[in-house]
Amino acid sequence: MSGKSSSKRRVAGSYLMSMVSIALVLFLLGVFALLMMHAQSLSNHLKENIGFEVVMNSNVKEDKILQLQKELDAMPAVKSTEYITKEEAIRRLSDDLGEDFLQWLGNEENPLLPSIDVRFNAEWANNDSITAIQTQLLKNKDIKDVYYQKSLVGLIDQNVRRIGIVLMIASLVLLIIAITLIRNTIRLIIYSKRFLVRSMQLVGATPAYIRRPFIRGGILQGFFGALLADILLALLLYGITQRLPELTFVQDYTIIIGIFVGIIALGILLGGLSTRIALRKYLHADVDRLYV
Repeated sequence: MSGKSSSKRRVAGSYLMSMVSIALVLFLLGVFALLMMHAQSLSNHLKENIGFEVVMNSNVKEDKILQLQKELDAMPAVKSTEYITKEEAIRRLSDDLGEDFLQWLGNEENPLLPSIDVRFNAEWANNDSITAIQTQLLKNKDIKDVYYQKSLVGLIDQNVRRIGIVLMIASLVLLIIAITLIRNTIRLIIYSKRFLVRSMQLVGATPAYIRRPFIRGGILQGFFGALLADILLALLLYGITQRLPELTFVQDYTIIIGIFVGIIALGILLGGLSTRIALRKYLHADVDRLYV
């Protein structure tokens, strides 16, 4: 009686170890996926807030400026625009300086020019697209100049590309480790039941019949391991957003849900597939190999 109880405890321990192993590796994969998502979202957020200033000539009438603003708003590359009058420009400058800028000019006319601040959609916020739009706008005689931070746009693209490559390589390496670890863990469980497999073969059970309960168990291990990984990820995400509320502005909950669902699917796939591969050895093994 104690022998059976001890055997059940060992089997239960093996299943628990397998589930925890699956949970840990899937949790790490999920962390890398979230890092990649946040890196891309942060990049998009920064790109969409890069200033593109269209400075108008001083003699341009307001109705022409408003017409140009409408034309800019209609462009697919443009996310938003803001018309800044000469008075608004002087007010902002005074706020930045902490004192009234006009008092230093005396009777001189306000030297600041009206402008339109343009923000681009992230997919258009690259140097090639912005330069093409800049060239097009400068053909308009009402526009004095167009300014944007060219070096900053290039720097964001370059850094995000580097981070993406590093995270992708790390994720692939971790995925290979995950597959190997989960497969070896499940192989140990199958090894402990190899004589049960042989007994089922001796009474005439087909390979498909023998596989069914084992694969079902592997799928359940994968599912519960992935569920545990999702819980850990959710707690991690909650803790980070509590400490850094600014991250909520760059989070895409559709992608986050997709990552959580993908982890569940990957856990089920790895659990079921690893069990099937591990079983193959004992379904076609000689009796002598069962003791190896």
